[in-house]
Amino acid sequence: MRDGRRRLVVTAVVAGLACLTSAAACEPGAGAAGTASQAVATRTPEPVPEPVTKAHPPAPVATSTGTATGTGTGTGTGTGSGTAEPPRFVSAVQEIGPELAARMTPTSWREGCPVPLTDLRYVSVSHRTFEGGVATGELVVHADVADAVVQVFAALFDAGYPVRSMRLVDDFDGSDDASMAADNTSAFNCRAITRGTGWSEHAYGRALDLNPVENPYVRGTLVLPVEGTAYAARPDLPGVLHDDDVVVQAFADAGWQWGGHWDSPTDYQHFSTTGR
Repeated sequence: MRDGRRRLVVTAVVAGLACLTSAAACEPGAGAAGTASQAVATRTPEPVPEPVTKAHPPAPVATSTGTATGTGTGTGTGTGSGTAEPPRFVSAVQEIGPELAARMTPTSWREGCPVPLTDLRYVSVSHRTFEGGVATGELVVHADVADAVVQVFAALFDAGYPVRSMRLVDDFDGSDDASMAADNTSAFNCRAITRGTGWSEHAYGRALDLNPVENPYVRGTLVLPVEGTAYAARPDLPGVLHDDDVVVQAFADAGWQWGGHWDSPTDYQHFSTTGR
């Protein structure tokens, strides 16, 4: 009995020491004599803050004043916020300077021609193309009609009338045949009349041939240039002139007459200030 009491006292003392070192040892149900297993302290986890979503400004959107097409792994087309300006008619009239005089001599001009170079003017004008674009053409005409020529081509530009080519005949070595075959619109050329000996109105800078292929020279079965044969019947196609159309009327307003009104030959490409 004495040994049993001693064990109870020792056990109580040990349990008391356990209460001092661990509160879990003194919780109800822990037993007066304690437990063999060691109490494990638990800790309430701190609340985890919710994730914060940061707002980002929208990506900038590129704008354009026209229409742009881009190609990457695919092909796309984007339209900007503006409208492109329509093309404008531009013209200039200049005297024949030394450089141009050298270009023209002796192909379209030479000593003995009915007009001196000082009476001629170099004219550049905007014109529509058959492909739907805009190009700059060049002509040499008499100084007296230079402004009228600009007026005519401004009207043709506004009307959308296309011109195939407009280069000085000097680019064709002064050959009217070569210029016509290339469907080239030209004016001054110090040459005789077609199939004749007298001076042509072109030799005075007072005549102009417009789109010769679409508007050929016709006399009986003769068609010049031969490339214009299919147009001798006057089909209603771009570049083909017809009586009282906007082109013929524009030349008439400027005081020019149309060779398409002649009986024989009928020169559909030809305009002149004298009717010859």
